Amino acid sequence: MKLLRKSLVIAMLGALALGGGAWAQAPATDAAPYTPTEGQAGKDVIWLPTAQVLVGMMLDMAELKPDDRLVDLGSGDGRTVIAAAKRGIVARGIEYNPDLVALATRAAAAEGVAHLASFEQGDIFESDFSEATVVTLFLLPSLNLRLRPILLEMPPGTRVISNTFNLEEWMPDETAEVGAGCQSWCTAHKWVVPAKVAGRWRMGDQELVLEQTFQMLQGTLREGRANAALREGRLDGTRIQFWVGDRHYVGEVAADSMRGMINGKTPWTATR
Repeated sequence: MKLLRKSLVIAMLGALALGGGAWAQAPATDAAPYTPTEGQAGKDVIWLPTAQVLVGMMLDMAELKPDDRLVDLGSGDGRTVIAAAKRGIVARGIEYNPDLVALATRAAAAEGVAHLASFEQGDIFESDFSEATVVTLFLLPSLNLRLRPILLEMPPGTRVISNTFNLEEWMPDETAEVGAGCQSWCTAHKWVVPAKVAGRWRMGDQELVLEQTFQMLQGTLREGRANAALREGRLDGTRIQFWVGDRHYVGEVAADSMRGMINGKTPWTATR
């Protein structure tokens, strides 16, 4: 039954992405306050609430810090933004449906977090969310793919957390699933925007040549005519690590320089 429900919802999502849709819910009136309906049509997707237990797990995966700024793309009834605000985080939701924006704004006030949680009506592809250090989303894969170039241009270390759907070739850094308290759409994926390190770097009399595919690295370390291949190279935001032979390089990237330690003992630096 669970698989059938998921199949039906995926079909609805796909049909809406192809054909668009109008609001399934009439605007709120004084006599009939607005209440969203699961599966109602939106601009590019239907509205499906994220299970509260998954919201909590997504925020845990984001490893929130006091100075973080969270932006939820397609914020719906505001539950992710409000949950982040309850953790003391400044959070903002961008939502196309003005009735959902109003509903979320009222909910934030009722929860006592209106000073931290805000909502705006807008198209996520026309909105500026460059201040975000954490981006959350529950969107179709096709929309995630459209967002991917924007996300990759955000500052290294920005965390992106998605309910269920991935970013295609950009593989997640972490995936987790909840069980109890969640009936469907119970998986979360996390990416950390990687620094851009592809190219040639000088390391004293050596040359480090890096090839980058999202957070994954390949390349060589050249000294004279000898080339040694990198192994297990990857980035975690600005943190870089790779192996050359029995040497484990770990360091931090800062614009056109890198510095760190080899095997935890010997310093290394590189400049571009």
